[in-house]
Amino acid sequence: MDYNTFLDTVTRRAPVPPEKVEPLTRATLETLAERLTRGEAKDLASELPKPLKEWLVSPTPEARRFGFDEFVNRVSSQAGVSPHQAREGIRAELNTLRDAVSEGEFRQVMSQLPGEFEALVGVPG
Repeated sequence: MDYNTFLDTVTRRAPVPPEKVEPLTRATLETLAERLTRGEAKDLASELPKPLKEWLVSPTPEARRFGFDEFVNRVSSQAGVSPHQAREGIRAELNTLRDAVSEGEFRQVMSQLPGEFEALVGVPG
């Protein structure tokens, strides 16, 4: 999946203004990079096009431990959207990631996130 197709897919799936899709995508991927181990963020990035890959640079080798609500709040603040829009954007982003990367890679990502993420996208644990 190329960059434009990724953003177009998120636009169709997320109930946010179209001009907010790119900032929301960036905020979600950057926050995801913080939440994943550096190795997992790098593995995920390897299956995505630029600039999505560039937004998945983990700031630390270890995953930062914060829950789903904090994830939503960080994305909301960074993207300039409401928490509700951030939550729906995260849902759209994760579902688009599931379509864009291999099943094994998506499962590895989800295994590092709290159960609320699996519930959000309907992935069995």
